[in-house]
Amino acid sequence: MIVKKLRAEKNWSQEQVARFSGLSIRTIQRVESGQSASLETLKSLASVFEVEISTLTEEINVIDKKSEHWKTQPWWFRLWALGVDSRQVQVGLKYLLLAVAIGLTMASYFEPIFTKFSLITMYLLFIQTTCIQYGDKNKSWGYES
Repeated sequence: MIVKKLRAEKNWSQEQVARFSGLSIRTIQRVESGQSASLETLKSLASVFEVEISTLTEEINVIDKKSEHWKTQPWWFRLWALGVDSRQVQVGLKYLLLAVAIGLTMASYFEPIFTKFSLITMYLLFIQTTCIQYGDKNKSWGYES
């Protein structure tokens, strides 16, 4: 579960998390091993790590590049996703490209040189969106739906 990752990021021991959250060490161990947690436990942990409860319960979907499924994906998809191996990051990149495209389009009204950069960014946005759709359709993100 993500609790172990959050704890490692803060360089805390299980004992420290237990003390900060008011939970037992055994509860922390149970949650970190992926067993279910009560709503009260999740609230306590979310408060300690200063995150939303949904963050503690969401799965981290990543591409398993070593899997046979990944190897069967087309070269253009694997090339585009290189180094950006989670759907969440891919969508974040899409929104970043969208913001840049809007900014460049607005700037092109004042300075025509930005027009070509705006068009290039829109093309990259199209490719990014196509790759995300392809990944969703072919379950390329490491989850089964």
